[in-house]
Amino acid sequence: MDTTAETECCDECSTSSSSPASLPTASPLTTPELSDNGSDFESELEPLPSPLPLNDVNRHNTEARSCQPPPMPSNRFVLVIGGLGYIGSHTVLELLRAGHNVIVVDNLSNCYETVLRNVTTLIEAHCQANGTSPPLFHFHRLDYRSRAMCLLLESYSDLVITIDASGKQHMTYSSRITGVIHFAAYKSVLDSIKRPLQYYQNNVCGLVSLLQRLDAYAIHNFIFSSSATVYGSKANSGLPLREDDLTHDSSPCSSTVGLSCPYARTKYFAEAILADAAAANPRWRIVALRYFNPVGCDPSGLLGESPRAEATNLYPILSQVLTGARPALDVFGTDWKTRDGTAIRDYVHVLDVARGHIAALGWNTADNNTSEKSGGAGGFRAFNLGSGSGTTVLEAVHSLEEVAKKSIPVRWAGRRPGDVGACVASTERAQRELGWVPREGIAQCAADLWNFVRKAVKPAQ
Repeated sequence: MDTTAETECCDECSTSSSSPASLPTASPLTTPELSDNGSDFESELEPLPSPLPLNDVNRHNTEARSCQPPPMPSNRFVLVIGGLGYIGSHTVLELLRAGHNVIVVDNLSNCYETVLRNVTTLIEAHCQANGTSPPLFHFHRLDYRSRAMCLLLESYSDLVITIDASGKQHMTYSSRITGVIHFAAYKSVLDSIKRPLQYYQNNVCGLVSLLQRLDAYAIHNFIFSSSATVYGSKANSGLPLREDDLTHDSSPCSSTVGLSCPYARTKYFAEAILADAAAANPRWRIVALRYFNPVGCDPSGLLGESPRAEATNLYPILSQVLTGARPALDVFGTDWKTRDGTAIRDYVHVLDVARGHIAALGWNTADNNTSEKSGGAGGFRAFNLGSGSGTTVLEAVHSLEEVAKKSIPVRWAGRRPGDVGACVASTERAQRELGWVPREGIAQCAADLWNFVRKAVKPAQ
């Protein structure tokens, strides 16, 4: 995950039918550290560094190497920012399985480079089993807010010269990047309360800078990782949350109340910015995917949720309790108006979420994504990605206890700032317009997670 970005930014790798030796090598890529006030990318008038090479990972060798991008303009890529994080890495894997060439940008601030090797291993096995050639998979270790991002976008672009009726020449960019999926946001509710300015700087200011850069290179197909937190206190209504409960136009539902933390407000502001950009420029095609609670992992057990930062989500914490890394699970709030007094959340398998991004890319390139047909603001549309059903904290505990055949000790605690009692998605719009339907239930989520934990973590003695 590139958390200069969401749990997300760490996502990479490259395979090609050409031998790596045929590609010119260059000095290793270096990325300046960014301060929380964005001092690096605000200094746009300073000379840019020399063009930066790509770090490629060949399917026969997982060691990173430096080389130039493939020169053929027929190559088309999906750019995944924060592609080595939890959701990002699973999305990258599903994109590769679907035959897409993928570029990953991640600064490894909240993930590990082993994710890259594991994705490479899984796609090799998939292609071997299906008798297909691996797609191209390029990795760039950099912060998406840095000036190096401009150089990366340029390296995947071709100059096109046109002549108008008066004989005047015009030069524009034609990018080989056909779509961008943006996972690079800080995402902890509690951390955002402690460090609000850092969240606004990265999640909002960073997004604006990214959009300007993409526009300069004529890249307008954009998938944004949003959150169910944008619904605010409407989550407490007891009804499934619908996308129309929050729109960014002049309708009565265009505002929201009870946004519980700076993180939620950054997502709300980001969506508003995206809707305004799409309304002003018809070239933009933007989808905001409002995640509920992605859990589980790839059934192989090679990919899972293992951030560098302290775990704050329920299932990773449950895993730590099962392996002895934590003594018990703290249950925050036992007096919610739910069937067992604990909070209700909508848990959706991370691979279902990943497939939602592929569906969104297809929706963005189809003919049915205009504002007249979709009811969105310009080329902007929001979709919920959830299971459509709610699970209490205690039910989630029992799901893991069943697959692990172990009991999970709990400690009862009071409610936390920013929490809501229930949050469940309506998935009707995603089913109708994207053709997306979640495949896995909570039992499969728990089973896949425990499979990853058993392989990745050695239990404490």
